[in-house]
Amino acid sequence: AVFTSLNHDMTLTEFKFIWYMEYSHRMWGRVVGLAYILPAAYFWRKGWLSRPMKGCVLALCGLVCFQGLLGWYMVKSGLEEKPDSYDIPRVSQYRLAAHLGSALVLYSASLWTGLSLLLPRHKLPETHQLLRLRQFAHGTTALIFLTALSGAFVAGLDAGLVYNSFPKMGERWIPDDLLAFSPVLRNVFENPTTVQFDHRILGITSVSAVTALYLFSRRIPLPRRTRMAVTSLLAVACMQ
Repeated sequence: AVFTSLNHDMTLTEFKFIWYMEYSHRMWGRVVGLAYILPAAYFWRKGWLSRPMKGCVLALCGLVCFQGLLGWYMVKSGLEEKPDSYDIPRVSQYRLAAHLGSALVLYSASLWTGLSLLLPRHKLPETHQLLRLRQFAHGTTALIFLTALSGAFVAGLDAGLVYNSFPKMGERWIPDDLLAFSPVLRNVFENPTTVQFDHRILGITSVSAVTALYLFSRRIPLPRRTRMAVTSLLAVACMQ
């Protein structure tokens, strides 16, 4: 039904391109899983893992498997038949956000664990300013994570196609259909206009928070590695 109503002019070559993109993504995900799980099992058998590290390894292995399961659950939502609907088939934006969020958690946890083993932790005096910097950094991390998740909702709803002007959305700062759905909370997750508006606000807020974090860090004596990390964060935020 979808083919006859929407994609009747698609050639076999065009279909193969889409199919191979999906197939490559699945195969790459499986390779990543094996590249983590097999060496981890080898290190475990050799007795090279401490008790706390065994807990980390099990948690990360669980996340790898959970990520694959979420991917299957997400794709499944795009293959469900919707009677009397001729809309473009798409996966659930909720499941897409969950899949992306899980990937970000897995990547961050893997990186944190690896760097903790490779680089010795700096023993700095626990000053009030350092404590505030750490809290600010954690808050900025949560904000960036939330911004990335909102981007998944933009992708899932094709919300990027609604408005393509910046900083205004069309001719207005706040579009008329921002709260068109009822109940109001539904707009945050299902209204393409609201989803794009929220993503813009979160993006601007994230860049502002990263800039403020950088400026605050300049007032504190920090090790060279930490200062490089904060500067790199600002550079990547601006580039993003």
